Amino acid sequence: MVDLLRQVTGDLPHWLEQTIVAVVIAAVAVIVALVVHRILFRALRRFARASQSDSDNLVVKRLARPTRWALIALGVVLAARETPALDAVWSRIGTLVMPAMIGWMAVAILNAFVDAMILRNDISMADNRRNRRRRTRLSIFGRIATFVIVFVTVGLMMLSIPGVRDIGVTLVASAGLAGLAVGAAAQPALKSLIAGFQMALTEPVVIGDAVIIGGEWGWVEEIRTTYVVVKVWDERRLVVPTSKFLDEIFQNWTKTTSQLLGTVMFYVDPHTRLEPIRQKFYELVESNARWDKRVKHMQVTELTRDAIEVRFLMTARDSPTLFDLRCDIREALIQWVAEKMPEAIVRSRMLPMGPVDIKGIGPVSGDVMAQMDGGSSAGEGGQQAAANG
Repeated sequence: MVDLLRQVTGDLPHWLEQTIVAVVIAAVAVIVALVVHRILFRALRRFARASQSDSDNLVVKRLARPTRWALIALGVVLAARETPALDAVWSRIGTLVMPAMIGWMAVAILNAFVDAMILRNDISMADNRRNRRRRTRLSIFGRIATFVIVFVTVGLMMLSIPGVRDIGVTLVASAGLAGLAVGAAAQPALKSLIAGFQMALTEPVVIGDAVIIGGEWGWVEEIRTTYVVVKVWDERRLVVPTSKFLDEIFQNWTKTTSQLLGTVMFYVDPHTRLEPIRQKFYELVESNARWDKRVKHMQVTELTRDAIEVRFLMTARDSPTLFDLRCDIREALIQWVAEKMPEAIVRSRMLPMGPVDIKGIGPVSGDVMAQMDGGSSAGEGGQQAAANG
């Protein structure tokens, strides 16, 4: 094909002939690479759709774009072997393009593997603690591995540029001082990065945990190397540094299991009969689909002058379900007490006092008031004289 192009462009100047031949050969190589990629991935997509797992479709989708460019680069490399002009151009840019292609492929394969493993670890089941731990580790270590691959890829690309390589060799002498300066400036970022790696190993929280931090209650939605996203119950998001989960105290409601024990506090009049309330509570809990059939109990936790404090205990499979169960039981008990036992409603009592008889007390005249004032003054003067004597 190269000889045929040279015959067609035989009357043109040599440099223009070489340029046209290189462009045409490169275009043909790109077209062939695209055709091969299309045929290959059409077969892979059919194979992925035929399988039972959705992870195959995800892997094929992730690898489609980087493999397309990798096949294009491979086609150009093969074409450059037969075309000196194209080989001269590729020798200049190939050392910069190939590391980028390899790094891109490595990141795509890594992300496809992580996404496929995350998809296999379903967290929609009731007891999902193990799968949530696996998802957290895959997410954190996947981001760390991606950072390492990108760092190495950029380093190889920079080393392929002679000017940059010479500058790097020149700066080796001052690397110690520069390292100290960069380390001091990047201390918060490095601390957060190390904290993210530590969280992946120690697992104080995993994705899906119900936590209370900073006075806010919510679920851990995403864990990154430097921060954690907590989804609050009212759809707000808290962006919390990872170091906060290692240095400060916080509550993790689902550290060992997603099952939780919740309470409903209820106050009734001291004269109330408690056994009917207990039976009604058992009936309400047993008929509620949110109860996981583990614990139902009623306790009298406090007695004051005006009320009895009753605590109802109940369990559910996770924190959102437990919250809804507590609201259901509280609402149903309030309505039932108001309809069936209104005497149990807490009320304040005031004992009536008899009327005070003021008819025998007549009006006080001005002379009497003057005598009372004079007597009190004399009494004070006598006390003062006695004290002086």
